[in-house]
Amino acid sequence: MITSTLETIRAELENVLYLNLDDLRLETEDDEVLSRFIGLRLNSEFQPIFDTSTPDGLLGYEALLRPSTGIEAVTPSFAFSVADSEGKLVKLDRVARTLHMLNYLTLPEKRGLLFLNVHPKLLTSVSAHGKVFETILHRHSVPTRQVVIEISETQVQSNSGLREAIDNYRDCGYQIAIDDFGSQHSSLDRLWRLSPHFVKFDLALIKQAERDSRLRRALPKLIDVVHAFGAQTIIEGIENEIQLDIALDAGAQLLQGYHLGRPASARHWRQPPAPRIVNGLMPGAPHHFGSFSLPAQCGM
Repeated sequence: MITSTLETIRAELENVLYLNLDDLRLETEDDEVLSRFIGLRLNSEFQPIFDTSTPDGLLGYEALLRPSTGIEAVTPSFAFSVADSEGKLVKLDRVARTLHMLNYLTLPEKRGLLFLNVHPKLLTSVSAHGKVFETILHRHSVPTRQVVIEISETQVQSNSGLREAIDNYRDCGYQIAIDDFGSQHSSLDRLWRLSPHFVKFDLALIKQAERDSRLRRALPKLIDVVHAFGAQTIIEGIENEIQLDIALDAGAQLLQGYHLGRPASARHWRQPPAPRIVNGLMPGAPHHFGSFSLPAQCGM
């Protein structure tokens, strides 16, 4: 299936954009798409983001780049630094987006939103290299509003081009998420000015709330402030049941973390889940999610 999809997209990109898909070094393996670019093997993984307020319990997936030398894994930061040094940063971003999108299309039908990270150096390059990605979206009838562009709060600078870049993404129909909110670089004024659709709390925040009772008491108020700005909050970094309880007690509905689901290939998420929830409860957790249940792959 994915091979025929790739060939169809190849023809369309050549006809519409005069772009040879071979430039992206894409190939298929075990019904998934991978890339061999800048001397690295690039794969996609997806981490689920859960919505406790909906019947199926899934908001969507965050796509994560998994580079390796073919022998050992390397970090995405290393891959982007190599691409930057070779003058191929834009092309690597194009490769990653295309790779994630093609693998996202093989996820189960109710796959929800696709969250994509954007390299901070490329925030203002919205229209310069986005046609490839949008062509794939349109080819498969995926509206741009189904894609959420993640911008890291720790890398946001107060420059005049940032708001324009976000407005351009929004004008194209994409949703916006501010990531790492709650770090030392956070600014409520910036949050108000950017008006994102989602705010992802910094990974360290829920860990600190586990240790600090004052932060636990303040967490519901912080969520309320973000909601007052018109955004939805996503609690990231949930790694145990205590942190899950804290997030739920604070009124959080959107949740992400290793305790709920580790990043895995699209092939992994296509596997039918076995029941892990008894009477709507996570094992050992006191909170009732109603009809919300977690899939079998969400191991501890």
